[in-house]
Amino acid sequence: MAKKKSLTAKKKVTPKRPMIIVGMGTCGLGAGAKAVLESIEKELKKQKQTADVISTGCIGLCSHEVLVDVAMPDYSRVTYSKVKPDIIPQIIEEHVGKGNVVKKYAISQMPLNGRGVKQYRDLPLFDELDQNKNQVKVVTKNCGIINPEDIDEYIMSGGYKALEKILTKMTPKDVITEIGKSGLRGRGGGGFDTGWKWESTAKYVADQKYIICNADEGDPGAFMDRSLMEGDPHALLEGMVIGGYATGSTSGYIYIRAEYPLAIERLKIAIRQAKERGYLGKNILNTKYSLDIIIKEGAGAFVCGESTALQFSIEGKRGMPRTRPPQSVEAGLWDKPTCLNNVETFANVPIIINQGAAWYSKIGTEKSKGTKIFALTGNIKHAGLIEVPMGITVREIVFDIGGGVPKKKKFKAVQIGGPSGGCLPESYLDSPIDYESLKSAGAMMGSGSLVVVDETTCMVDMARFFLDFCTNESCGKCPPCRVGTVLMLDILNRITQGEGKEEDLDVLEKMSDEVRTMSLCGLGQSAPNPVKSTIRYFRDEYLAHIRDKECPTATCVALHKYTVISDKCTKCTLCIKNCPVDAISGSREEAAFIDKEKCIECNLCYDKCNFMAIK
Repeated sequence: MAKKKSLTAKKKVTPKRPMIIVGMGTCGLGAGAKAVLESIEKELKKQKQTADVISTGCIGLCSHEVLVDVAMPDYSRVTYSKVKPDIIPQIIEEHVGKGNVVKKYAISQMPLNGRGVKQYRDLPLFDELDQNKNQVKVVTKNCGIINPEDIDEYIMSGGYKALEKILTKMTPKDVITEIGKSGLRGRGGGGFDTGWKWESTAKYVADQKYIICNADEGDPGAFMDRSLMEGDPHALLEGMVIGGYATGSTSGYIYIRAEYPLAIERLKIAIRQAKERGYLGKNILNTKYSLDIIIKEGAGAFVCGESTALQFSIEGKRGMPRTRPPQSVEAGLWDKPTCLNNVETFANVPIIINQGAAWYSKIGTEKSKGTKIFALTGNIKHAGLIEVPMGITVREIVFDIGGGVPKKKKFKAVQIGGPSGGCLPESYLDSPIDYESLKSAGAMMGSGSLVVVDETTCMVDMARFFLDFCTNESCGKCPPCRVGTVLMLDILNRITQGEGKEEDLDVLEKMSDEVRTMSLCGLGQSAPNPVKSTIRYFRDEYLAHIRDKECPTATCVALHKYTVISDKCTKCTLCIKNCPVDAISGSREEAAFIDKEKCIECNLCYDKCNFMAIK
């Protein structure tokens, strides 16, 4: 049985020898982090240098991967951007060997483990980078900083102190009251009051209760929960144990999609370490409270992100939602009282217990408290993982944090909330991002995917893409979703083929309302959102497809008619060089011309033109 002294980490904060930290989250691995790590280990031996080589998770700067940090004893930790194996010898020789920062590749520095150390001159702090200035790192404060596979580093950052506090000084009711006062709402999309959900579960008396983490992050473009589990898995475990104690649950499940192998591996390591130290399992920290947590891998069905479908999947049944009532808090997993929250929600809990509800509730807006993590992707200069206070505007995220739209293209819209969300146009750039504001604008928070699109994106095709996704992911249980989404998709396909009629728009809006109000679960209820919002804000684009048989962005292949706008053509000849069938003529002296007889409508010339000279 573990003793409370396990709260003391076994490591010193300041290292006695150099540390090399490699970003080994999924984004880093995708950019080549494994080869970089191998190069580091090889080069250290070759140059006969000694250093502690550590793997970490995503720090949020996904567009800068592979990221490698070097921390010399008593000095700030320096971050190197877009590292390739061929520059490792120089970094090892100069920085590790001589203490000289290789400024050509360095982008920032940060205090090591939050402690004051010597700083390098003329190198900005991590928090001073443009994409970090408007962020508030609360939940993601450890991601990319600590070694997620080392429980001591989590403890050094204040980990498991909240668990000790609630087990020794607070009753379950006290915990629920504190979470309720904080204003924490579920970060999985619905925005339900977390304190209310916990209180509702706690009031039911049963021989067994369950607490479940929904880690089945299925939205296209979403990677918030994955990054948290890869970068700070113990935060999730601590939040779940606190939630289990508050609700009276003695068994827990993490339902995670099998496509997250790295997150699963790090969670397994964290669970094993937590049990060894007494933070999980029987008689946690020598108290009467016990909780085991089991990892359940899902097969990737989007509908299993819905709470009741998820519970059926855990039970070994087909993942299909059921009618309610009863609610899960009364009769959920195996008909027992069940409390379910997502990864980000649970990761907020230890922070609230440590800092207090009053501190937490000062962040955000009156009705949307705290911060929100977003996966910022699409036509954006700085894609990555961001954490911002509720109430921040779309403009601040897109232009201040994201750096705006690249290649001098014009911002067109932002898709918030994935297939369940909606598209907001340029007129909403100064709209605050919170639960109520997004809902009134025809969108929703969702789990937190935020996709930026520029003027080259067809909004009709985008609506078609998301509806096609929802149609394929429908479980088929209820006719409004099973049939309605298919009929709506057929209409959108006809419009993108140039076969649409104006009355189709009225039909789509009517069907959107019917599918939304009559579907059994959140998948069907939210599936029409992208369609409804694009018709609302981009109706002219739909009409261009229908009336003019033209796609203004040349995205819809069936409507392609390529021509060169001569007064915009800079005679750079880039389109000529990239045409695979020599259908374009021209030179440095005369504007390009497209031979429509030869053109195969491959779209390469349109993609390659940086001056929007091809229509």
